[in-house]
Amino acid sequence: MKKKIVIIGGVAAGPKTACRVKRLLPAAEVTIIDQDSLISYGGCGIPYYVSGDVSDEEELRSTSFHLTRDENFFLRAKGVTVRTRTRALAIKRREKVVEVERLDDGSREELSYDQLVIATGSKPNLLPIPGADLEGVFTISDLHQAIKIKERIAKGQVSRAVIIGGGAIGIEMAEAFVDLWGLEADILEFMPQLLPRLVDWEFSRMLENHLRAKGVKIYTGEAATAIEGEEGKVKRVVTPQRVLEADLVVMAVGVRARSELAVAAGLAVSPQGNIVVNQRLQTSDPDIYAAGDCIAVTHRLTGKSGIAPMGSLANKEGRIVANNLAGIPTCYKGWVGSFTLKAFERCIGATGLSLEAAKAEGFDAAAVTTAQYDRAHFFPGRAVIPLRLVFDRPSRRLLGVQGFGPMGDAVLARIDAAAALLLQGATIDDVSQVELAYAPPFSTALDALNAAGNVADNLAAGRLRCVEIRDFLNWMNDFATQPQWVALDIRHPNEASPMAEKFGHDRWLTIPYIEIRERYRELPADRTLLIICDAGTRSSDIQIFLESVGLPNTLVLGGGINVIRRIGVDWL
Repeated sequence: MKKKIVIIGGVAAGPKTACRVKRLLPAAEVTIIDQDSLISYGGCGIPYYVSGDVSDEEELRSTSFHLTRDENFFLRAKGVTVRTRTRALAIKRREKVVEVERLDDGSREELSYDQLVIATGSKPNLLPIPGADLEGVFTISDLHQAIKIKERIAKGQVSRAVIIGGGAIGIEMAEAFVDLWGLEADILEFMPQLLPRLVDWEFSRMLENHLRAKGVKIYTGEAATAIEGEEGKVKRVVTPQRVLEADLVVMAVGVRARSELAVAAGLAVSPQGNIVVNQRLQTSDPDIYAAGDCIAVTHRLTGKSGIAPMGSLANKEGRIVANNLAGIPTCYKGWVGSFTLKAFERCIGATGLSLEAAKAEGFDAAAVTTAQYDRAHFFPGRAVIPLRLVFDRPSRRLLGVQGFGPMGDAVLARIDAAAALLLQGATIDDVSQVELAYAPPFSTALDALNAAGNVADNLAAGRLRCVEIRDFLNWMNDFATQPQWVALDIRHPNEASPMAEKFGHDRWLTIPYIEIRERYRELPADRTLLIICDAGTRSSDIQIFLESVGLPNTLVLGGGINVIRRIGVDWL
């Protein structure tokens, strides 16, 4: 007798499960049901469809060999029955049936199963504020919403957009509006920075600086209190600090699991509403599995569970579910929170925990910031990629890595390597020694990630003392009232001298790196010296030397002027 497998949800995890099951169990009867008419599309590609990088929505639903993933494709190519416009109403576990309704005619029936997979995904959060239901207010919940947004813009109905939420989707949508369509775009973020809790302040500031340079207006630390309209159409967004005019509003304030079916069926659900699964992705009913945005995923560093709304993870989970359905024991151990994001000509990425998040989780955490080249310094097209490495002081365990740089694969390569190290429980020593492919067009002989591990080792061992970038900027903003600190700029005189002219030669000392060993006696012993170079590497050299000659009162600016320049300051 054929095994009957029913899958609820047809976007990412569901189709992956179905196709893998049919490869492992060709005789199985596999049915996908989904209430939408569009299935198996790349949801993470929606901002790029709006921006025009993806010219047609059908491309998001196509295979790499240009076939549209629809009911016909799944039946003929995969042997999977897909029933779109079919809503699952209830899971009757005792009878092992799913009650469904066909949305086109309202008819109902029951589909029997031997094993069931819930892949219902997530739904966007909606702010409970007046005007959230006005025409022109959108969430990026599905492909239909994206099509409507693009149609509205193409018809000339939008000149200014407000994005509520400064996470990845909000940033990607802002770029889409500005880059292709030439619209004005404002990002409104309730937290003090973009990408809150995902990256630290310094890296968020680098991103914000670049977005502003491209014309995106950013308001952090502000909450939308109302959306106002005229004749039922959106016209403005109101905060306690200002009123932002808008013809279109995108609400991108996170997502939550679609777990209503699981709850009604009596399956275990976390306090946050995510379906609880074991490592084989079984729910509390051993004949029911779940995968994708709807499940509670364990964070490998904190041990806590939560939502992990990533298409990449949904596909991995779908394969794991299929393996277990076919009797191949396979475990999913969780995630470390890796992401990368395109923002015009720049990209930002991270894996693991930011320093802020690590401290909030109770780690005795520290961080170092570097700014190394992405490839050999002598190779044309080289670029600086600031990296930030977060680690636990007592154990030296790696906790996270962040990166910022030009659009391309340089940041991605380091984040991917760091993610693999995190999954293995690596220490900063492992980061220093990890073997990475080398050729001058692609990397440096000592890779930027290795260098970050070395700097972390120096900090952990007490061989390096740093000033936090935010503290340094606060000092610069209140320069006149803090005479106890003096800058020691060891860059070339062409770079350092203008700063001394601006701030005074008694407060901004300029001695080239190559001359410090000869001229160190000129330095004041009663001041704290903030040693400054382009990246911080030469500064750490000089810090060690000065301590050896009786000048221990020094701090290094990690990442140096390379990071300060990317953050954006008016005095540089």
